[in-house]
Amino acid sequence: MQAENHLFQKRVNLFDGFSIVAGAMIGSGIFIVSADIARNVGSPGWLMVVWLITGIITVIGALSYGELASMMPHVGGQYVYLKEAYHPLVGFLFGWTTFLVIQCGSIAAVAVAFAKFSGVLFPWISEKNILLELGPLKVNSTMVIAIAMITFLTWLNTRGIVTGKTVANIFSSTKVIALFGFIVIGFFATKNLNSLEINREVFWKAAQVGKDFQVIPIVGFALIAAIGTALVGSLFAADAWYNVTYLSAEVINPKRNVPLSLFFGTLTVSAIYLLTNFVYIKILPLSGSPDGADVLSRGIQFATDDRVATSAMSVVFGDYAAIIMAIFIMISTFGCNHGLIMAGPRVYYAMAKDGLFFRKVGEINKNNVPGFAIIVQGVWSVLLCLSGTYGNLLDYVIFAVLIFFTLTILAIFVLRVKRPDIPRPYKAFGYPVIPAIYILTTVFIMVILLIYKPDYTFPGLGIVIMGIPVYYIWKKYNKGQEKNKESLL
Repeated sequence: MQAENHLFQKRVNLFDGFSIVAGAMIGSGIFIVSADIARNVGSPGWLMVVWLITGIITVIGALSYGELASMMPHVGGQYVYLKEAYHPLVGFLFGWTTFLVIQCGSIAAVAVAFAKFSGVLFPWISEKNILLELGPLKVNSTMVIAIAMITFLTWLNTRGIVTGKTVANIFSSTKVIALFGFIVIGFFATKNLNSLEINREVFWKAAQVGKDFQVIPIVGFALIAAIGTALVGSLFAADAWYNVTYLSAEVINPKRNVPLSLFFGTLTVSAIYLLTNFVYIKILPLSGSPDGADVLSRGIQFATDDRVATSAMSVVFGDYAAIIMAIFIMISTFGCNHGLIMAGPRVYYAMAKDGLFFRKVGEINKNNVPGFAIIVQGVWSVLLCLSGTYGNLLDYVIFAVLIFFTLTILAIFVLRVKRPDIPRPYKAFGYPVIPAIYILTTVFIMVILLIYKPDYTFPGLGIVIMGIPVYYIWKKYNKGQEKNKESLL
C-alpha cells in the first residue's frame, strides 16, 4: 500500500485535517439526539454525563488512533490497521460494513436531514409531496433534494483533493463559528429564564419516560443500562472523526498531522457538544409533557420532532428560530456529507488494490483522486435514499462501529508485539492503561446494548458476519481473474 501513496497529491495540511475531523463529526445529531437521551436518563446531570462519556471515549480513541496513523500513514487508514494487525478478512469486514452501511447509510441519512430542514424554507420540499410512483417506490420531493445533494457532492469530490479540502474548510469553519455563536447566545441572552433553577432541583434524579409517558425513577444497574443505551445517540452524533485516517496518503507530513488533526478535532467538537447541551438545560427544562402548549412546557424530552436546538432558540428569537436553525442545520449537514463523501472512497480504493473490490475502484482519475470509487459510493447512497432503509441501517450501525473501534484500539497492543520494528513517531497516550480502559468501556457498552437493545445490535452484528462468505467468494473470484489474465499473457 505504501507504493500507492505516491499516486495521491499531498495537499492536506494540519488545518485541513482539523476541518475534515470537525466537519465530519458535526452533522444534525447534536441538534436532535439530546431529546432521546433526556427521555432515557431523565435528569440534566445524567444528560451531561452521557455527553461527557462520549467526549472522553472519542478523544481517547483519537489519541490512540494517532499511533496507528503515524506508523502506517497509508491510503485507507483504519482498513489498513485492521488488515495488518489481524488478517485481511478483518480489514475486509470493516470495508464491507463501511461501504454497505456505515458510510453510505450515513450519507443517505444526512442528505435526507438536509432536505427535511430545507423544507422549512421551501414548503415544496416535503415527504408528502409525491412526484413519482413506480409500484411500491414513491419518490417524494425530499428524496429528490437528498439525491441532488449526494450527486452534486459526488461530482465535486471527483474534481480533486484541493477542491475537496477547500469546501471542507469553508463549511467546517462556518459550523464551528455558528455553534460558538449559539453557545454565546445561550449564555448571555437568556438571563431572565428560570429553567436552570428548575433543572437544578432534579439535576441527579434519574428517571425514564415509559409507556404512556409515565416517569419511572431509576437507580443502580438500571441507571447504568440507561446510560449505556443513551450513548447510542451521542456516539453517533460524534462519529466519523476517524475519516481523516482514510486520507492519510494525501496529508502533508501525515505522521505528525494526522494524529494532531484527530486530537484537536475531537477535543474541540467534544467541548462544543458539552457546552451546547449546557445551553439546552439553561434555556429549557429537561422534563416536559408531549402535550405541552409551548417549548418550555414540552421541555427537552418532548421538543417538537426532537429538535431541541430549534426549541431553545425559539425562546430567544421566537418564530424566526425555525428558519435560523434550518439554515444552520442545512450548512451543517451539507458540510458533514461533503466530508463523508470525500473520505470513504479511499477505503474502497485500498480494498480494490488488495483485490477485495472491483478492479476499477482501485483506479485514480486525472485529478489524482479515486473517481470511480467516489461514483460507486454515490450510487449506493442514492439507492439507500430511494429504498428508505437507511434509517433502520443506522440504528444497527453503532454496534458495528463499536466492534471496529474496539478492534482498532486492540490493534495497538497486537502490533506492539507483532511489529515492534515499525517506527512510531507518536505513541498512544497513556499506553497501556488508557487504551485498555477504552477497550473495556466499549466492550461494556456493547454488552449493555446486546442485553437491552437486541433489535439494534444483532442485525448490526449480522451485517458484519454476512461479509465473511463474501470475502471468500471475492477472493476466489479475484484468483480466477488473475488466472485468466495469466493465460492470456
